[in-house]
Amino acid sequence: MTAKPPLTFWQIWNMCFGFLGIQFGFALQNANVSRIFQTLGADMDLVPGLWIAAPLTGLLVQPVVGHLSDRTWNRLGRRRPYFLAGALLASLALLAMPHSPALWIAAGTLWVLDASINIAMEPFRAFVGDQLPPPQRPAGYAMQSFFIGVGAVVASLLPWLLARLGVANTAAPGEVPDTVRYAFYSGAAVMFLAIGWTVLRTREYPPEALRAFDHARPPPPGAAMPAGAGADGRGWIAAGALGAAAIAAFGWDRMLYVLAGMLLAYGALLRAARFLRPQRMLASIVRDLQAMPATMRRLAVVQFFSWFALFAMWIYTTGAVTATHYGSRDPGSAAYNEGANWVGVLFAAYNGFAALAALVIPAMVRRLGLRASHLVNVWLGGAGLLSFLLVRDPQWLLLSMLGVGFAWASILSLPYALLSDSVPAEKMGVYMGIFNFFIVIPQLVAASLLGFLLKAFFGGQPIQALAIGGVSLLVAGLCVLRVPEPQARPAPAAAG
Repeated sequence: MTAKPPLTFWQIWNMCFGFLGIQFGFALQNANVSRIFQTLGADMDLVPGLWIAAPLTGLLVQPVVGHLSDRTWNRLGRRRPYFLAGALLASLALLAMPHSPALWIAAGTLWVLDASINIAMEPFRAFVGDQLPPPQRPAGYAMQSFFIGVGAVVASLLPWLLARLGVANTAAPGEVPDTVRYAFYSGAAVMFLAIGWTVLRTREYPPEALRAFDHARPPPPGAAMPAGAGADGRGWIAAGALGAAAIAAFGWDRMLYVLAGMLLAYGALLRAARFLRPQRMLASIVRDLQAMPATMRRLAVVQFFSWFALFAMWIYTTGAVTATHYGSRDPGSAAYNEGANWVGVLFAAYNGFAALAALVIPAMVRRLGLRASHLVNVWLGGAGLLSFLLVRDPQWLLLSMLGVGFAWASILSLPYALLSDSVPAEKMGVYMGIFNFFIVIPQLVAASLLGFLLKAFFGGQPIQALAIGGVSLLVAGLCVLRVPEPQARPAPAAAG
């Protein structure tokens, strides 16, 4: 065969079903971790720093897992061994997180939880590229978005639903309420069972079969690493050192050291790769990073502004809604916990809207193309976040989340559809992992920069972080216009 055969609807359903479990755990993390941190005594100023563990873990884990899964083939296949390992570890972390006796233990558990979710999640992105021919890939990523939405709706609603069923929503100082504990127990079960379904109900092409009907155009064969201070890391190291010196000299926010550290770390990575044999994993990943296709480079900018906005929303929505709409900053008060539960409802709403949007996006793409569809969707999200400045009745924030839901569904699908057609099958995993850099780096920038911006310019008001996120999504929409639209290819005949 020279053309990869299309899959039936139910085959695509089975291969994407595991994302229901992944997003169940991810949504519990996003909606409740700030609450757990504040319950254990963290000031709002410290919360962004505690969240750094999550994106930093993805930065380290995803390219390594992608590189390894590209080279894996055993009885379970190529990607499925990582699905299973990540599901088991993440389920254990979900069981442990609400029992954290101290803030530092909760932060460490978040690190383990996010690493485990990343182990399972990264191969799922490559899995769609492996299994589906290019015309079916937008539908495959949209199906993942559908399951992401469904899983996140239920997970985000769980504390609120449990409170309505009479489960205690407050607890002694320093203890996590039972509503959150039972939600995390449920998440552990759902994650393991959903990913287990995909592991048992799918099959994978062996590497030689993928090479036989590879649709993608590979990038040019990697030559020697580029020369120059920037390419060999010296320029990045100098920039990081100067940044750290400026932060110390001017007494700027300590979280800005994260940005300086990122520059230093990237420079050190480039330097280290030059002294390793080309076959070594680190050198191979760095070479693939420097040989990124042009489409991937332009998508990186789109991803930066998109995920900067999303991380601002995840960190600050609880603080913004409880302070602005419920009038409380005290995590022990009934008003604060009522507002925090409502944030769970809002997060469930945007994920529910995302599940519906995932059904609409394939038709939108057929009519408008990938680029225009993504622009429309992220602009809807930008308008939704900016509306938090105007809306004062928390019930009406549900309408704001309609736009956020369309943006979320699009961010989780269309950039991957744009990307997957531009990378070779034998490097699908590592390039999906490298693509995660442009999800993680903006989150690290948001975690280190937003607190400084709020204190310096916005009086420490969390709701202003949502406005910054809204503007960031509008910029992401403009940047997607620079990304080339993939050349149309005729769809193969439907299977089965």
